[in-house]
Amino acid sequence: MEPSLPQLVAVYAIPAILAITLHEAAHAFVAARLGDRTAQQLGRMTINPLRHIDPVGTLLVPALILLASKAMGGVLLFGWAKPVPVVQSNLRSPRRDMGIVAAAGPGANIVMAFGWGMLIKLLLVGGSESEFFFRMAVAGVLVNLALAVLNLVPIPPLDGGRIVASLLPEPLANAYSRVEPWGVFVLLALLATGALGGLLMPLIDYGVGLVSSVLALDS
Repeated sequence: MEPSLPQLVAVYAIPAILAITLHEAAHAFVAARLGDRTAQQLGRMTINPLRHIDPVGTLLVPALILLASKAMGGVLLFGWAKPVPVVQSNLRSPRRDMGIVAAAGPGANIVMAFGWGMLIKLLLVGGSESEFFFRMAVAGVLVNLALAVLNLVPIPPLDGGRIVASLLPEPLANAYSRVEPWGVFVLLALLATGALGGLLMPLIDYGVGLVSSVLALDS
């Protein structure tokens, strides 16, 4: 039986909140390790979701998109948290370390995807009949892979854009970073036209296959 909207919200809520919270906390943790404690001093190096939630980007927008996608027969989530503040000049090697800080968020999501995959494995091995927890674990894999893949899109201000900027020669990096004020509008246009989903879904599917293969979930 296809889940209702309240059931979908219940299944996706915990994985989505954890995915966003630990993504941002990873940025803060790595930044502190590399010399910039700005986020730590502002209380952002925490797993408390209330410190990271953006009322619009974390709650309202995902809820509206989930509602709209459910009405069209699919399940789609898109949102964001409050960005973790990083003062690049405080980092020991500013350009290199900024790329590492940016990569920490998607990296945390990939680790969490495998963690949720392990829960699926345990439920299968244990013969658990809890459909709710199984659906939640599957949602955890999908949400974290989607967040990782989305953030690795090389458009500033996404993490992928910051990673690319850290790898480019400085003059090119400066020019590339000027795209940042327009990056959100580019993303919204890609989302509205369906191009973003067309770009991300094959990568998410590949990630699902990788998790399934590594953890032998099909066996």
